[in-house]
Amino acid sequence: MSPGSPRAFDVIVLGVGGMGSAAVRELAARGARVLGLERFGPAHANGSSHGGSRIVRQSYFEGEEYVPLLLRSYELFERLQRDSGRDLMLLCGGLMIGREDSRTVAGSLASARAWDLPHEMLDAAAIRRRFPVFAPGPADVALYESRAGLVRPEETVAAQLELARRDGAELRFGEPATSWEELPGGAGVRVRTGQGEYTAGHLVITPGAWAPELLAGLGVPFTVERQVMHWFQPLGGTAAYTPDRQPVYIWEGDDRAEGETEGTQIYGFPAIDGPAGGVKVAFFRKGETCTPETIDRTVREREVAEMAAYAGARLPGLPGRPLRAATCMYTTTPDEHFVIARHPGCEATTVACGFSGHGFKFVPVVGEILADLALTGETAHPIGLFDPGRLAGR
Repeated sequence: MSPGSPRAFDVIVLGVGGMGSAAVRELAARGARVLGLERFGPAHANGSSHGGSRIVRQSYFEGEEYVPLLLRSYELFERLQRDSGRDLMLLCGGLMIGREDSRTVAGSLASARAWDLPHEMLDAAAIRRRFPVFAPGPADVALYESRAGLVRPEETVAAQLELARRDGAELRFGEPATSWEELPGGAGVRVRTGQGEYTAGHLVITPGAWAPELLAGLGVPFTVERQVMHWFQPLGGTAAYTPDRQPVYIWEGDDRAEGETEGTQIYGFPAIDGPAGGVKVAFFRKGETCTPETIDRTVREREVAEMAAYAGARLPGLPGRPLRAATCMYTTTPDEHFVIARHPGCEATTVACGFSGHGFKFVPVVGEILADLALTGETAHPIGLFDPGRLAGR
């Protein structure tokens, strides 16, 4: 290659957060010459793959179509944990709580039954007896899944990047793409950054909250939402909230508005960061519209107070003392299903975005899917639900 010529790769991945780091890890493991470009540093806190914990579960109320991907994702998380030697995954059990006809409970039960997943149904008395930190109402029930739990997002991203680099991937941080285009005659793609120009046979774009900007031509109406995560020090300390005593949970309230499919949901975790680390809880899909440039990273006092009041009515010892709070972003599609496909207008480009606040548990299997699509143009995984054409009128 002559001086000043574009550097050539088999695949370029734009954005190496959760999904992108999984893609570069899988591509490198398959022997591809892969370049990962990231506008921030490794495992950063500016997007959607941070905050110390993410729930994993298999009895999936969002749709039973997701279950085969979840089963494979669990296998790959366990493999990633072994290969990296990092503490990534903790299966401490999970409760899906709400009225019997709530989407959270009924949808979880439908998926569990469709795929014969181990589960138990608990009434309010059984919830209180087995997990005394919770205070369900008389009409609340729960699906308990012993294989639910959590993964650590920053550790996961770091592990994937570490293994990708070990297998030969080139990773460049602080280098956002300024443009990308397909080359004439099916010759691949060209990506420009402030530091240089690169070409590849294929491009994978995993843009997170930058999807509306980078993938405007896709025709999908993405919405970026600011979300807030809270950590509280419970009254009496964290002893009653350790993973051997408290599972992860998603709790749907009985306040479904007319035309809505679900009521207000909160989700939370056991105390996984020691006595001083507190307990994490957050609202699910209760955010304000933003962009990566306009998001307000300051958490307001009224937001802390609202979270404390709502959680305290359900976990009476939890609010205690606020410790800290942090923001992240959801990039949501109108139907809250993902977008994973070859770009319909660019044959040499694959996209993965719009994970709508429930994507991180799929990170390693999405990496596998993206490597399949980039290298062979097809995948054996069921991804028909994620075709962007469903949202763009094609």
